[in-house]
This record gives sequence, structure tokens and C-alpha cells, in this order.
Amino acid sequence: MSTVKLVADEDASNEVMSVYKDIRQTRGGDFINNFWRALAVNPALLSSTWYHLKSIMSVEGAIDAKTREMIYIAVSTANACSYCVHSHTAAAKAKGMSDDEHAELMTIISLAASTNHLANGLQVPIDPEFLAE
Repeated sequence: MSTVKLVADEDASNEVMSVYKDIRQTRGGDFINNFWRALAVNPALLSSTWYHLKSIMSVEGAIDAKTREMIYIAVSTANACSYCVHSHTAAAKAKGMSDDEHAELMTIISLAASTNHLANGLQVPIDPEFLAE
């Protein structure tokens, strides 16, 4: 259950409706998901968050859109954000992620979590060859 009232279209200010309109145009559909409706209680936060996300997730770049969504799934898993895991899994599937790719992604996330905990617990010193310069 949300800690704020989700802002429906009929209750939205002009500023919020402007962002909702851009979300709809960018995504090519009428659906506004609950994350944006929750953020709409603070129109400035809604706007800044949407335009920041849009500038990274909705542009051409060296990383394709499906891979960006898969990275988002991995980070959301690490941060234990159930909402983001679900929404970005749906987005990745819509961008072509197969069930086999999802299964492999979960295997990589599991492996990384395990080895990260081991390296942290053992406080393994970083090899000089791995240091970025």
C-alpha cells in the first residue's frame, strides 16, 4: 500500500498533466504507472525524475534499450526494489528479453551477489592490475 495518494488524471494539476502527457508520448501508450502517480504528489519531483529517467533510458546510446532495462533489473534486485524489478522486467520483455535471457540474468545476479559478499567479507585486497587510472 502506498504511503501517498496516487494522483489520477482527473486530480492532476496542469504541471502534472504535462508530465503525464510526455510519458504517454514517449512510451507510445495511455498507461501511467503507479510510480509516476505516486511522485505526482510533488510535481517538481515528478518532473525532475521523469526527465532524468527519460534522458538516460529513452535515448539512443552505446547500450541498447533491452540491455539498459536488464541492467536496471540487476540494480533494482541489488537494492531490493520489488516495484522496479517488476516494472523493468516488463519493460525488458517488451523490448525483446526472452525467458532464457531473463533466466541467465538471474544467474548472473545471483553469482555477483554471492561473490560480492565473499569479497567484502574476506576484505580481499584489490589487485593493482584492476585499478582504473
